Amino acid sequence: MSVREGRTPGNQRTRPASGRWFPMLARAAALLVLIVYVAGISVNAWLERRFGLQSENPVEDVVLFVGFGMFAFVGALLVAKRPDNLIGWIMGATALIVGIFPASETYAAYVMATRGRPDWLAVAGAWANSWYWLLLLGLVFVYLPLLFPDGRLLSRRWLPVAVLPGIGVVVIVVLGALAETLRGQTFDYRIDNPIGIEGLGYVEDLPAFAAAGGALAVGTVGAVLSVAVRFRRSRGTERQQLKWFLYAAAPIPLLPVSDYMPLVVDAVMFGWVLVGLPAAIGIAVLRYRLYDIDLVINRTLVYATLTSVLVAVYVGAIVLLQGVFRALVGQESALAVVASTLIIATLFSPVRRRVQALIDRRLYRRKYDAAKTLEAFSVRLRDEPDLDALSADLVSVVRETMQPEHTSLWLRPREGVR
Repeated sequence: MSVREGRTPGNQRTRPASGRWFPMLARAAALLVLIVYVAGISVNAWLERRFGLQSENPVEDVVLFVGFGMFAFVGALLVAKRPDNLIGWIMGATALIVGIFPASETYAAYVMATRGRPDWLAVAGAWANSWYWLLLLGLVFVYLPLLFPDGRLLSRRWLPVAVLPGIGVVVIVVLGALAETLRGQTFDYRIDNPIGIEGLGYVEDLPAFAAAGGALAVGTVGAVLSVAVRFRRSRGTERQQLKWFLYAAAPIPLLPVSDYMPLVVDAVMFGWVLVGLPAAIGIAVLRYRLYDIDLVINRTLVYATLTSVLVAVYVGAIVLLQGVFRALVGQESALAVVASTLIIATLFSPVRRRVQALIDRRLYRRKYDAAKTLEAFSVRLRDEPDLDALSADLVSVVRETMQPEHTSLWLRPREGVR
């Protein structure tokens, strides 16, 4: 007598215990991520208000709240829906870190400012503040792009790229956690570390910090190269997933120089990355409206170019017209602004059509050629009376625009004709 694995005597499949419990645990973890993030952010906001901390940039605070809230929501959704994909767990861990540790450090600062001596929770908050930030950087800038979109490395050859920054993060976390004295970030305070090593200074001042930071930098560069290699090798669904990721991450190279840009541009880029990246990851991993990314990229290119052109025309028109008014009447006039606005309103539609045609012709050549082919066929359709010629043209157009493997045309015979 033999029994097949995974079947009961009733010839029904059974699922292993881990297979039954793992989805339930994943849903519980997803719910925990949302609850802890909301609770942590709420406590942090309450403590900052009690502490009297005034934000210099409230818009940035809103973007941070919404952006990491998206990390929490999308991470929880992916953990619940795709528990076998590490991307959701990484995003969930990121949200937990942001939800717990800043609130802990704010509490430590509040206690030290109001009481002068810490309780055990303040010690824990100051202790976590000494090391959590590098763990957050490693998750977001190394492991998220390195494992996207399926939660696995590109191949075994990329294992050192994952291990090296992990070692660096562990070294800094351990050194930061064992520092003799803990110091504050919100304001300057000192707390003795109950598990600290005597004589061990702050992790940023240690020689090992440079080596571990270098390992993290190598991991970041390796993760970027991994995304590039994936994109070059990808086809079909994976390519669309990577398009979503790259579209959301596009402003990241400009963030180091964002302080030199106009405030509006800086805010847009920051919000684009922090809010758009988790949204794009959720769309890509869940494959919801995946192929809309081509339209999104097209419209972004069109309207970004259109906005740049119209802003340049608007500013140039105001400068030119104000110069004319100064030459004629000796002073500037509000009519220059009105006239410039009318010029922009007049130019919007024709410039948009020209920009759309230019981008389609340069970057979406296949789409542009297909549209031209269909346009030419519609003209022939009106002028060509021969059904056989039209049939041949139709098959040719389908082959040229859709490029199927096989093409055939079947015409239903008219009733009464055999």
